Amino acid sequence: MNHTTKQIYLLYAIVVFLSCFQLSQCQSGAGDGDISGQIDNPAVLPYLTQVIYARLSNATSSVLTSSEINSKFKFCIKDPEADWDRAFNFSSNLDFLTSCIQKTQGEVTKRLCTAADLKFYFNHFFESGNVDYLKPNNNCNLTNWGAGCEPGWAASVGPDRDVDLRDSRDMPTRTSDPQPCCEGFFCPRGMTCMIPCPLGSYCPLATLNKDNGVCQPYNYQLPPAQTNHTCGGANIWADIRTGRDLFCSGGSFCPTSTQKNSCSKGHYCRMGSKSEKRCFKLTSCGPNTENQNIHAYGILLIAALSTLLLIMYNCSDQVLTTRERRLAKSRERAARSVHEKVKARERWKSAKEAAKKHTSGLQAQISRKFSRIKSVKHPEHSRIEVDDDQSLVQNYTTASASQQQDAIFDGKKMNPSDIVKMIHAIDDDPNSFSLESGYSDMKKKVPKEKQVQTHSQIFNYAYSQLEKEKAIQQQNKNMTFSGLINMAANTETKKRPKIEISFRDLTLTLKGTSKQILRCVTGKIMPGRITAFMGPSGAGKTTYLSALAGKAVGCTITGSIHINGKSASIHSYKKITGFVPQDDVVHGNLTVEENIWFSASCRLSADLPKPDKVLIVERVIESLGLQEVRNSVVGTVEKRGISGGQRKRVNVGLEMVMEPSLLILDEPTSGLDSSSSQLLLRALRREALEGVNICMVVHQPSYTLFNMFDDLVLLAKGGLTVYHGPVRKVEEYFSKIGIVVPDRVNPPDYFIDVLEGIVKPKSGVSYKELPVRWMLHNDYPVPPDMQQTSVELAMSTPGSDLGHQIDLAHNITIEHSFAGEMWQDVKYNVELQRDILRHNLLRSKDLSNRKTPGILLQYKYFLGRVGKQRLREARIQAIDYLILLLAGACLGSVTKFSDETFGAPGYTYTIIAVSLLCKIAALRSFALDKLQYSRESAAGISSLAHFLSKDTIDLFNIVIKPVVYLSMYYFFSNPRSSFADNYVVLLCLVYCVTGMAYILAIFLEPGPSQLLSVLLPVVLTLISTQNRAGEFVKKVANVCYTKWALEAFVIANAERYDGVWLITRCGALQQTGYNLNHWGLRIFLLILAGVISRIIAFIGLVTFRKK
Repeated sequence: MNHTTKQIYLLYAIVVFLSCFQLSQCQSGAGDGDISGQIDNPAVLPYLTQVIYARLSNATSSVLTSSEINSKFKFCIKDPEADWDRAFNFSSNLDFLTSCIQKTQGEVTKRLCTAADLKFYFNHFFESGNVDYLKPNNNCNLTNWGAGCEPGWAASVGPDRDVDLRDSRDMPTRTSDPQPCCEGFFCPRGMTCMIPCPLGSYCPLATLNKDNGVCQPYNYQLPPAQTNHTCGGANIWADIRTGRDLFCSGGSFCPTSTQKNSCSKGHYCRMGSKSEKRCFKLTSCGPNTENQNIHAYGILLIAALSTLLLIMYNCSDQVLTTRERRLAKSRERAARSVHEKVKARERWKSAKEAAKKHTSGLQAQISRKFSRIKSVKHPEHSRIEVDDDQSLVQNYTTASASQQQDAIFDGKKMNPSDIVKMIHAIDDDPNSFSLESGYSDMKKKVPKEKQVQTHSQIFNYAYSQLEKEKAIQQQNKNMTFSGLINMAANTETKKRPKIEISFRDLTLTLKGTSKQILRCVTGKIMPGRITAFMGPSGAGKTTYLSALAGKAVGCTITGSIHINGKSASIHSYKKITGFVPQDDVVHGNLTVEENIWFSASCRLSADLPKPDKVLIVERVIESLGLQEVRNSVVGTVEKRGISGGQRKRVNVGLEMVMEPSLLILDEPTSGLDSSSSQLLLRALRREALEGVNICMVVHQPSYTLFNMFDDLVLLAKGGLTVYHGPVRKVEEYFSKIGIVVPDRVNPPDYFIDVLEGIVKPKSGVSYKELPVRWMLHNDYPVPPDMQQTSVELAMSTPGSDLGHQIDLAHNITIEHSFAGEMWQDVKYNVELQRDILRHNLLRSKDLSNRKTPGILLQYKYFLGRVGKQRLREARIQAIDYLILLLAGACLGSVTKFSDETFGAPGYTYTIIAVSLLCKIAALRSFALDKLQYSRESAAGISSLAHFLSKDTIDLFNIVIKPVVYLSMYYFFSNPRSSFADNYVVLLCLVYCVTGMAYILAIFLEPGPSQLLSVLLPVVLTLISTQNRAGEFVKKVANVCYTKWALEAFVIANAERYDGVWLITRCGALQQTGYNLNHWGLRIFLLILAGVISRIIAFIGLVTFRKK
């Protein structure tokens, strides 16, 4: 006999023992003779029944709280008193006890099992596990087998003997007066005593089925050769899988163990019911209904949930559209208003020029007249002239349409000298009489943080400043050299903190291979200038920029790099450093303006007013020519958006909008046409005028584009510098060493062809000599392996080809065996990962003097961005919900709820399906924007705000998805546990698996993460349901989230089973190893697993971000 069966029958023994012990207490207060004398008295019998039952209940109270029950059966009995009350509280109807008292003539206690009987009975179960046959005892054996030993029969100890039901040592001899077991009691085969049936059971007297000789509704037969023997009462109360004879059948309810009623219409009665339950509205419950059909509620919940989601998505999308439309209207009104002001200003300038010319002519006439007649004065004539001048001025002010100018001229008499002074003042300050003067006065009177609050005011301010900047640019002749000088001398031009980068003997060597990517690079990159890095493929241009930006990993850096003359890390200035990657790393499901605005919000100074941020965003959008597509979604590979050139400009705009002091661009003009490239360079030129240090890698720029650069860094293969200096002097330098650019040939193209070896100069200079010539030209130290070459170059003619000596000295490699090469590769990969970890975890002192928004404010910005992204992915989320609905409907229909297992098979499939679907859906949160996150985190944007915002938005799906699934599964399977219980467990399960999906998405690539999302739920569920596995498997199962969820589901249902289900409940829980008191613990473990997995995911996000 296995351990599970022993535990089941041990509980059975305790139940019966307590029942018998209660009845034994009444014997001390009422002797058999006293009871038998009052049995036929109808007035006294009910009183005697109540007295017996009251004494039974009082005597049980001390036993119910015994430590034995609490210690051995606490896994299946949470509240002993409550469970016992639901199983053996017969106070509402004691007819079965009254009937038994009458039937036995008051000898009830003499026929009940004592503690010794129960001990013998259940010891047999512990040893053999046979329910139908017991070992021989002093009452039933081979030599003494009376009628009371048959199933459903019992006997008495005799009229002259008293029974102490608490005696656990000696079994009393019961051989006299064998009778069928009373209704409401059951009598096992091989014993001659009775045990009361629990509530929820139906224990009538059996009737003989003459066709098969079976006593129904029980499945025992009459003994052979005993024609006078009849069917007795019930014979066994056991687990439902062993025998369901005692259970009140479905469609009926049993208020007592001797009464069975059919379920009326409008009610339903499950198996083992003590009362009928009213069906919900909208359900059809006919007579004898075992379970109500609540599919209608599932359909209503589906309809309500679908309607709510549709409204939410449509309204949310409409809110975004309406908000964008309103902002666009405000922006258009502001632009129109400013444009009208600009036209009025032009009209004012025209009128001013006319008045100036007329006043100059009038002054000349007056001067001539006064020169002729010096001693004679003509007051009248003078007054007429002055009046004419005043009339002219009045006409002039009328044409200007300016209230401020009207206030100046009205009521005042001006002489010609005053007019001349005013004209000269206008010439000195053209903006003094502009239409923006009113706004300028407002800026002087009202604090800046209070003057612009509405969108219209903000856009008016931004576009006014943009028009003013355009006017200054026009005044400086469209960015000509003289115009640049004027702009550089303009004190109103905003200057940014300067970053000057100088480096000497900079060398980058790959770890493991010892290959030098950059070698002996010396130079300086100045602020306020645009430096172009050019060279053939493999010259190390991108590596050069990565080293300057502090992004080079997997290599050893030697030499020195100084920032503003100090030995400091470039990471200390990352808040004012912009890096534009070669790939267009932007969010495809956001609009152009949303991408740029988010970068501005998180990376600009926190104390910068919103109007100034809007001005910066509008300036970047306009300077990059993105006005027409500002409200267009950028697009992805799957969804078409803006063009490739526009996407490239958005990629640059993300860094321009944060107003960097150092801007590094990796091939920003690749994929752009000539006009777009010039537009981009003009925008970068304006940045350079504000003191920005701009470095960029370009490939074969046009001649016009080439002349827009200030400095040029030309690299040869191997990372050696060929030229580093002003663009205007590059041709002069190369011509001195014999490399002359032919006519009608683009200089940068010619230089690249020379460095590639495609074109050989007429002078015979080899491209392999150029690095050494540059070192000698600037008196830089020459590496030892190039010393001989440098000496020969100094002594030889410029045409001597000695480049082969450089190659021989530089390309000496050490041959390794196959194992040696593998070891070098492994060593390099380990060192590379170590460098990536060190780079990701590097924290440097901030020297940028810029206070960017904190985590909470960035969290707010991230919430807005992620919310918009989710709303634009509403169709994908709708598909996720539809799949969950179908899964719930299929599993709810196929896996019918079973009372024998408390619905465990259906919940097992539920855990697998929900885990799988929710994990795959949650992978999208972090798997689709790894590159975007890496770019943002490298720029100093908070990783914690990024992670928390996505997790916060995902909480919506975590809350909704259990409802979506249960709306079909619960109302199709209809378990005994409540909807709320199932929802809480499923909610915690989804929260747990979502955190695990974060780990898979962050640590793995999309393919393996999806595969593991499918395999993990299946494998872990199989492990957690292995009840007969070894100790190791059990230990593994104890830490599986699938077991926690399944146990919580089963416990929530098991609590609903009481009365006759008590043995079934304890047996099922004992077999699976579940504990009725662990429901809260399992919920806590699921939540804890979700929290821990999120912590691990965040650590991985920060540590192993994609480079």
